[in-house]
Amino acid sequence: MRLIVELAERVQTVGAEMDLPYIAVSADIGSPEPMRGPDGRPFAETLFRWMDPTLEYWKDRSFALKSPLVHAARACAEPFFYSGGRFATWRPCPAIEVFSYEKMETAALGAAIVAPVYLPGGAIGAIVWASPDSTLDVEAIFAARAESLHALALRLLSAYHEAHGIEASAPPVRLTRREIQCLKWAAAGKTDAEIADIVQISLPTVRFHVTNAARKLDVAGRSQAIYRASTLGYIGAVETGNRPLTI
Repeated sequence: MRLIVELAERVQTVGAEMDLPYIAVSADIGSPEPMRGPDGRPFAETLFRWMDPTLEYWKDRSFALKSPLVHAARACAEPFFYSGGRFATWRPCPAIEVFSYEKMETAALGAAIVAPVYLPGGAIGAIVWASPDSTLDVEAIFAARAESLHALALRLLSAYHEAHGIEASAPPVRLTRREIQCLKWAAAGKTDAEIADIVQISLPTVRFHVTNAARKLDVAGRSQAIYRASTLGYIGAVETGNRPLTI
């Protein structure tokens, strides 16, 4: 736990160095549970502070559904910044630009850098460094610091997940090529009969592979097997058409 505190303190120190001293953290934006220190209290009440003291985001279970900062973290796996009412990163990124000029959760927010962290199992964490100063040259700060901020966020949130047992301790299961192939086509909406025709195996064999994959993944049914295989990185972008997948 000492490592986590040290990393959290580094997050705070870096924020002060950048003139982005207000910090918000989440180990999993899909969970209302706040990140806590060794005393059990949320970091947001002890080590970190937010510019609007009335915005206790870690107590608001609907906050992640309202905040453009959080929604943008779902759309971009790289660090990005907020300035002048717009979201941007080091390259053109329409996925986050659509959130520009949305009403922020606090009118006091002038500038921010967000470092999302995509973790094993499908969790997304994030660290936000912010300032009420809308004249701050956050784009220049981002250009100089984005890589190190991403690394720091990854270290803190990965350590936190491991220490709190959020990540599974067992290594990911190994799926066979055929199991992955059948799940990929299933994820694309194909029926077992269509998969059998595409992959050129029998219908019972398709069902065997899907069932066996679900057993290995320790889930029940086709839909859960697809979801779990996706979070483990076995199912990437799904092809369309009826060409065999090259895996």
